[in-house]
Amino acid sequence: MKLSINNKLQAQLDEVAEIAGYLWEKGWAERNAGNISINVSEFIGDENRNLSAQSKYPLPRNMKELAGDFFFVTGTGKRMRDVAKCPLSNGSIVRVSQDGDSYDVISEENVKPTSELASHFSILASFKKKGSNNRLVLHTHPTDLIAMSHIPELKNEKALNELLWGMHPETFIVVPRGIGLVPYEVPGTLAIADLTLPTLDRHDIVIWEKHGVFAVGENLTDTFDLIDTLSKSAQIYAFARTCGYTPEGLTKEQIQGLIEPFGIKL
Repeated sequence: MKLSINNKLQAQLDEVAEIAGYLWEKGWAERNAGNISINVSEFIGDENRNLSAQSKYPLPRNMKELAGDFFFVTGTGKRMRDVAKCPLSNGSIVRVSQDGDSYDVISEENVKPTSELASHFSILASFKKKGSNNRLVLHTHPTDLIAMSHIPELKNEKALNELLWGMHPETFIVVPRGIGLVPYEVPGTLAIADLTLPTLDRHDIVIWEKHGVFAVGENLTDTFDLIDTLSKSAQIYAFARTCGYTPEGLTKEQIQGLIEPFGIKL
């Protein structure tokens, strides 16, 4: 039997294609940069739950919290510009085994998932264990935010967030929890997931120092919007510096003044 694509699953794949296109158009997904993993268990349909595996891969650590769950994941070596054209030719539907020790590719085209899948699963398993509604991760390479992680005086979360919130009121409104900062670690390892997890208790988006951005959420479009909003603040800062000025930014009082009118919960 082949994977059956119902309307809800198709809508999710269409959203993946849309966001992948945005990542490429913005210059955040050079070559095969970036990846997406999203829990699609609620959309998979009973007709797909027992499909035979195209291939099977072990997980480097047990993910029992995800046992029996289904995910769409972008493929290793695949380009976001191609994911935008056809998600299932450049990604896979995978099923985590009932013991949480491995996963199967069940979609028709046997695309091997991203090399960062284990780190994605580790983070998503932690969310599920805590009862969080976050069901997806998005990793991409926004040029402006990566550049900021190279600036010594911005290598702490307080300074970084005060700067980004100060560039535009929308940034505090959309990202009131701010952005976290994870020190450099080798990409694709469980070590980077372990460093990221405690930061995600305070933030929905982190900068992996000198590497990229990692964001989590319930909805892919909203998660993309977090990154896009922070990127705009980074651009405003960079443009002002290019003109020879250090931008004055919003004052702390001006930022705090946004909380009540917009019902911001910290």
